Amino acid sequence: MPTLPIVPISRVGVLAKANLHAATTHLIEVGAWLEARGITAVFETCTASLMPASDVRVVLDKPSLAADVDMVLVLGGDGTLLGMADCIGEAGSGVPILGVNFGSLGFLTEVTLPEMYRALEAAIAGRLHMEERLMLRATTTRQGAVFANAIAVNDAVITKTARSRMIDLSVYVGDEFVTRVKADGLIIATPTGSTAYNMAAGGPIVQPAVDALLLTPIAPHTLTNRPIVIPATSAVRVQPNMEERDEVFVTFDGQTGFQLQAGDEVTVRRADTPMRLIKPSTRSYFEVLRTKLKWGER
Repeated sequence: MPTLPIVPISRVGVLAKANLHAATTHLIEVGAWLEARGITAVFETCTASLMPASDVRVVLDKPSLAADVDMVLVLGGDGTLLGMADCIGEAGSGVPILGVNFGSLGFLTEVTLPEMYRALEAAIAGRLHMEERLMLRATTTRQGAVFANAIAVNDAVITKTARSRMIDLSVYVGDEFVTRVKADGLIIATPTGSTAYNMAAGGPIVQPAVDALLLTPIAPHTLTNRPIVIPATSAVRVQPNMEERDEVFVTFDGQTGFQLQAGDEVTVRRADTPMRLIKPSTRSYFEVLRTKLKWGER
């Protein structure tokens, strides 16, 4: 596992969970801590609104932040980190992220508040490990042309609305037809996303170092439709077989999405740029799993 490159870090992006007023004091202190070390703190727009007004504070929206800093400090939970990682993926900047959790330990935001300054100092000095996590690039074509592109860390999910009956999806890996899935939906997940919606739908937990994609049906009509693990070099194509009343949506990391139309095709493959996650070297993936999933407890 590589450590952070020893390069001067002059600008650190700071992002907090939306409306997390409990973070205000910490945001002010982080800004002062960075300034004392000659580092510019660049606050995301909504994050800056949690702090007292200042004429000298550097503020950028999330997409600009993703392209204009050397690393990002995320204060919140895994969902907040996912949104930032998706922006970095769209920018193609590869900016590393240090996630600090304001609640219980997160799968991605695994640094706790008491560990924050120690981890931040080590990250700036290049002493912390860095993991590269596979990300997804999803392309939707409509009437023979590209309709939309999206980046995701965890998953792309094709699903029905609450009032719809089960949907019918034709699934291909590369050019080879795999199966027709009649179910509430289909999850195409990364190993990072294996502990998210995929796990709730009965999919396997896959260690992030494994180079793979996961295909997990959601409540399949046929019990022999089981989760499949395929090489990450594969492209997955999904074509909804829709009737007039069907309402089918595709979502990415649960953050963005849109309704599909008859004839649409969603292609999901490995993104060109991975997510770079700064990790405290003292806590292993299996330790996080044991803590989050309460393995071994009675």
